[in-house]
Amino acid sequence: MGWFSSPSKEDTSAPSRENRQKCWETRDAYFACLDRAGVVKAGEEGNACSKEKKLYEGSCAKSWIEYFNQRRVIAEAQKDRLARANEQNQAARK
Repeated sequence: MGWFSSPSKEDTSAPSRENRQKCWETRDAYFACLDRAGVVKAGEEGNACSKEKKLYEGSCAKSWIEYFNQRRVIAEAQKDRLARANEQNQAARK
């Protein structure tokens, strides 16, 4: 797998389209599991999504995993802020 395999090998070649697609699919499956478990921050689910997490971590580069996990937390925070802003907007119209 090269770019997405073990961290002991340093391969700087770009991932193939198939590798990227597999990474995204396993990320989506893991995040769907986190959603079902009611967990926002990856890694706080305990053993609930261990199978999905293992596939995700095996299919994606570490830097991608860190990025996707951070984006998940940021996106959830943005949803909360947007919901509060909408509530304030509705209250101001009344």
